[in-house]
Amino acid sequence: MILLKSPREIRKMSAGGELLSEIALELRKMVSPGVTTGDLDRKAEELFRKKKLGAAFLNYGVPPFPGRICASLNDEVVHGIPSDKRVLKNGDLVSIDLGGVWKGLYTDMAFTASAGVPSEKAERLMKVTRQALEAGVRKMTVASRLGDVSAAVQQLAESEGYSVVKELVGHGVGRSLHEAPNLPNYGVPGTGINLEPGLVLALEPMVNEGSDGIRYDEDRWTVRTVDGGLSCHFEYTVAVTGNGPRVLTKFLW
Repeated sequence: MILLKSPREIRKMSAGGELLSEIALELRKMVSPGVTTGDLDRKAEELFRKKKLGAAFLNYGVPPFPGRICASLNDEVVHGIPSDKRVLKNGDLVSIDLGGVWKGLYTDMAFTASAGVPSEKAERLMKVTRQALEAGVRKMTVASRLGDVSAAVQQLAESEGYSVVKELVGHGVGRSLHEAPNLPNYGVPGTGINLEPGLVLALEPMVNEGSDGIRYDEDRWTVRTVDGGLSCHFEYTVAVTGNGPRVLTKFLW
């Protein structure tokens, strides 16, 4: 069942999203050679506590996820587990995914950054993935259908020679972390449900430089590309309104 959000709920989610965005900004500032993904998770713990925001990922799922954030490196697509054994090197890509709970309502966001100086191919992958996200957001209007959003993401990424991950999807969000409907990063324009005011979606392109194939590590969380190619992940929580899309989790850089 799709749960539309009231204007009051969207205002609350916007307030929670602002706090989550502030945490994301501080984490992005930390991304540099010599920092561990465990360091990033401890900083996130400190910031969640300081801002009185619930950490939505901690103990989520089976097996329970052990971190406040997901920190995925290079060929890892999503769900990397933070660890002090994972030290960032110059040029590494790290995708950080984080979710917050504010007054009982959830928001979700992700970004990819480079530790130190990125390679040209890594920089281009990040740029295109961010552009794919923005292309999807532009379609999140009451004149659109869900397939229009998915197709916009896919077309932008594939036009630049990349592939979108098809086995993992975006989703509704708000009263719980994952709600209906699923939001794939590929699709056919003019298909799927009509977008209505009050629909809130986590739009999250996962773009690979090579194959769209993925595999899971033995930890049952970490997802990586099958061919060892780089992957990139950006995500917004976006509300559909009568005045157009409203991004609730903004990148503050």
